[in-house]
Amino acid sequence: MKGLRLSTPPGFLSVFLSGLTLLLFLSSPLYAADHCPATKSSANCPKAHGDMTKCPNCPVNELKQEIQNLQQKVEKLEKDGSYVKEDVDDLSSRVDKTELHTTTDKVSFGVYFRTEANSLHYDNILGPNPMILGAFFTPVSMGGFSGATLPQIQQAMYQMAMAGQIPDPSSYDANNDILYTNKFRMDMKAILNNQISFAGRLAAYKVFGDSSEVKFNQGSLGDVNFDGTTSSLPRGDVIRLERAYFVYNHDLGSVPMSFSLGRRPATDGPPLEYGNYSLVGGSPLATIINWQFDGASLSFGLEDVTSIPGASFKLCYGVGFESDWGNSTSLNYMASDIEDVHLVGFISDFFNNGNTSVMFNYAHAWDITDGFTGTTVMPFIIKTADTNGDGEAEYTFEQNSGAFISRMEPMTNIGDWDAGTLLFRTNLSEPLEYDIDFFLAGSASYTDPSQISNNPFYKMMGMGLLSSNNDLESQDGYSIYTGALFPMPLKARLGLEYNYGSKYWFNFTGAEDSVIGSKLAVRGDVYEAYYIQPIFQKNFFVKVGAQYYDYAYTGSGNPLGAPVKISDATAFDTINPVVDEVWNYYASATFNF
Repeated sequence: MKGLRLSTPPGFLSVFLSGLTLLLFLSSPLYAADHCPATKSSANCPKAHGDMTKCPNCPVNELKQEIQNLQQKVEKLEKDGSYVKEDVDDLSSRVDKTELHTTTDKVSFGVYFRTEANSLHYDNILGPNPMILGAFFTPVSMGGFSGATLPQIQQAMYQMAMAGQIPDPSSYDANNDILYTNKFRMDMKAILNNQISFAGRLAAYKVFGDSSEVKFNQGSLGDVNFDGTTSSLPRGDVIRLERAYFVYNHDLGSVPMSFSLGRRPATDGPPLEYGNYSLVGGSPLATIINWQFDGASLSFGLEDVTSIPGASFKLCYGVGFESDWGNSTSLNYMASDIEDVHLVGFISDFFNNGNTSVMFNYAHAWDITDGFTGTTVMPFIIKTADTNGDGEAEYTFEQNSGAFISRMEPMTNIGDWDAGTLLFRTNLSEPLEYDIDFFLAGSASYTDPSQISNNPFYKMMGMGLLSSNNDLESQDGYSIYTGALFPMPLKARLGLEYNYGSKYWFNFTGAEDSVIGSKLAVRGDVYEAYYIQPIFQKNFFVKVGAQYYDYAYTGSGNPLGAPVKISDATAFDTINPVVDEVWNYYASATFNF
C-alpha cells in the first residue's frame, strides 16, 4: 500500500486567498462609488468625505468580513490537514512495514532454550565381577574364554551355572553431584495457504564442558548415538534436524483430512506436556513411542460426522532402520538377509472437549533389529574368526584401552513388537472447583521373537527379543503412568507423577529427555515431584524437582535379553553395569517464545 498524497500543495490555498483579498481591496473604491446607499444627510455620509470604508452599510465592509471569515476557515483547514497528513504518513509507514514483513519473512520462528542442573546419585550399581571379566581376556589354554569357540564358551558358562560357581556381581555407588546441560530448539513454520504448510525443528543438546558426541557404552541404547535419539539426548554442540514435514489439508465433504510426510513430530507426546509446562509436543503417545523417525501420516477429523467432540483418527507409518544404506552389507553380494524396520499404527481421539480427553494409540513394528546404526565407545572388542582352519570360528576378546570409537550396526532381525496405550486426561475445575490437572495411562506390549541375535556378544549370551539362553518365547508386558498437577500461590503448579513397568514391559521411548534414561521404559517404579513457577507466563519459568528410579529388573528399554530380577542377577547378567536405584535432583530455567 502506497502512502496517500494530498492533491493540492499545502501552501496553495493560502497564497490564492491572499491574492484574492488584495484584488478585492484594491477594487473596493470603485465598487463603493457605485453602490454606497444614499442617506438622509449626504453631509454625514462617509462617501462625501472620501472615507467609503466607514460606511456602516457599505457592501465593501460586508465583503471584507466574509473574506476574513473565509481566511480563518482556510487556516483551520490547513492546520487540520497537516494533522491528517501526519496520520496518513504514519499509517502508510506502518502498513509498508507490515507488507515488507509479510513479503520477506516467509517462515516464522520460535525459540526454546533451557539450562538445567542435575544432581545424580546411583545406589547399588551391579557391575562385572573381576574374576568373570578377567576370564574373557584370558586365553583358553589358561582356562579363559579368549580363543575358545562359541560352543566351548556356552558349555563352560552352563557348567558354572549348574555347579553354582557363578559369582555375585560387584556392587558400588556412584555420584555426579552437579551436571549442567543446555537444550536449544528452533521451531520453524511456513503457511502457504489454508491447504499446505511446513513445520520443522533444529535442535542441540549438550552437557557443560563436553561436545564429544560419543558416550562410553554401558549397555544402554542411550549410550549409542543413532538416528532415533540424536537431538533428544545430550550429544554436543552440533545443530541437528529433529523434525521437518509438510501438511496438506483437504476436506472430504464434512470430513477434514490432512496428509503429512517427512521427519515426524514424534517426541514429547501426551501426556508429557504437563511436566514440560507446554503444549503437546508430538503426536504419538509418549508412553509407547518417544523416538525420532521419518515417515508419514493420514488423519481424519470425525467430529462432524460422529457428533463426538474432538473425534479423530490418524494412520501412521515410519521407518526405524534402513538396512541397505551405509552399512557393511550395502551393495554387497555377500550381504546378510537383514531387513528394514517398518512401523505402522494409528492414533485416535475418542473424545476431546477441551477439558477432558480420551486417546488411544496402537503401534506395530516388523523385524526389530538387534541394535541400530550408530557410534559408541565399547568397553571391550569381540572378534570372531576361524584362526586354525577347523571350520569353526574362535572368539577373541580385547580391552578397548584406547577408548576407540566403534561404528555399530545391527546384524539380525529378531522379531516383531506390538503396543497399545489408552490415555485419559482431564481438568477437575468443574467438579471440584479447583484447577487440578489429572492424567492416567494404561499400556501393554507384546513381543514375538524370531531368532537369536548374530551379534557376537549377544549370540554368546543366547539373546533374542526379550529372550536369553537360546529360548525364544513371546512375552506380554504392561505399564501404568499417572499424575496430577495442583494450583499453588503465584500461579505456580505442583506436579506429582508415578509410573510402573512390568518384567517384560518394552517400548520405544529412548528419545525421552532424561540424563538417566527413559523413566517410561523402566521395569520397576519411578516417582517424581516437581514445582513449576512461571515468571512470564509460559514464556519463561523455573522448575525444581526430584526423581527416584527403583529398577526391579535388568535391561529396561533394551529389547535384547530376558529381564532378570535385580536381586537375583549374577556376574554374567551384569557384564554391562546394571542400575538398581537412582536419585535425581534438578532445577531448570526455561525460555520459550
